[in-house]
Amino acid sequence: DILGRRIWNRLLPEGYDDFSHALEPMENGHYLIRVSDANYRRADGRNVRTVRDVIIEVNEAGEVVDDWNLNNILDPYRSTVIKTLDQGAVCLNIDVDKAGKTMTAEELAKLDASDDFGDILGTGPGRNWAHVNSVDYDPTDDSIIVSSRHQSAIIKIGRDKKVKWIIGSHEGWKKPFADKLLTPVDASGKPIACDKFMNHCENKFDWTWTQHTAWRINEKSKKGDVYLTVFDNGDGRGMEQPALADMKYTRLVVYRVNESKMTIEQIWTYGEEKGHDYYSPVTGLCEYAGDKDSVVGYFSTAGMRVSKGKAMPSPYLTEFDWGAKEPSVVMHLKDTFGYQAWPFSIQEAMKPSK
Repeated sequence: DILGRRIWNRLLPEGYDDFSHALEPMENGHYLIRVSDANYRRADGRNVRTVRDVIIEVNEAGEVVDDWNLNNILDPYRSTVIKTLDQGAVCLNIDVDKAGKTMTAEELAKLDASDDFGDILGTGPGRNWAHVNSVDYDPTDDSIIVSSRHQSAIIKIGRDKKVKWIIGSHEGWKKPFADKLLTPVDASGKPIACDKFMNHCENKFDWTWTQHTAWRINEKSKKGDVYLTVFDNGDGRGMEQPALADMKYTRLVVYRVNESKMTIEQIWTYGEEKGHDYYSPVTGLCEYAGDKDSVVGYFSTAGMRVSKGKAMPSPYLTEFDWGAKEPSVVMHLKDTFGYQAWPFSIQEAMKPSK
């Protein structure tokens, strides 16, 4: 727990590797864990270890009761987003020599034809095509919500392993996924004008790009009406790299999804006005705090610079009253790195462990 007391210790279940990013408790006492498949057989007959693209549900004994292998659920060969990502900041692999460079279609095709596998940017099982960095649970319909950084998409998937909806650009999705894409609307429910693939929309609506922490706000959501907090890192925004690096920015976002109408409303956002000062190429957090009716944002890699061969960010930790345009709390940390940060109650932390 937050005080360092060991609650329990389990080995990762056999057949899975690469546990990181997410261990989410469920109401039934189980946990959702982001892992990889230790031995996946591809369509071409090769066996590979997949990368950050499997979610398992384990019980309190550490036994697997269900799994969602995204290689079998989504399209692992959708390359639209991957070809727009800044090669200098993929996950935690900060490489200033590749800053601003993107992967060409020719380079991707060469990689796909090779035997190069592992935690590398590419498409297909065995490469980092999905990079799932958060998992959440919707108890109203027994579904999971995953954030896929390298698809710039947030996807809701049912217990039957069928996609329910997708938040993200409409470019590059084939059937049946194209039918699951949400339509942006304003507060009155009227569709917002966008370009062909909805990469650029009016009314300041935007998707999240290479996002983190797509979490359901349980206190405000109900069946069919889902509120989400998302940390929009912003790389590849609009499915392109900007002319100048300092044009990039990161946002905190709250969305509302109407599942029956398959629409999405952006009800709050903060960060564009801060510009490049708050830009966080990797990691970060946006989370609702129910006890304070507030939104916490951690701009984890803002001010990224390289010192003595190490990436040294100067992150901002912020908190907003629900709907507020400006933060009530701002903490600026110097030369500090932390994947995520969040407030917690001293009283809750001091309670005896279960």
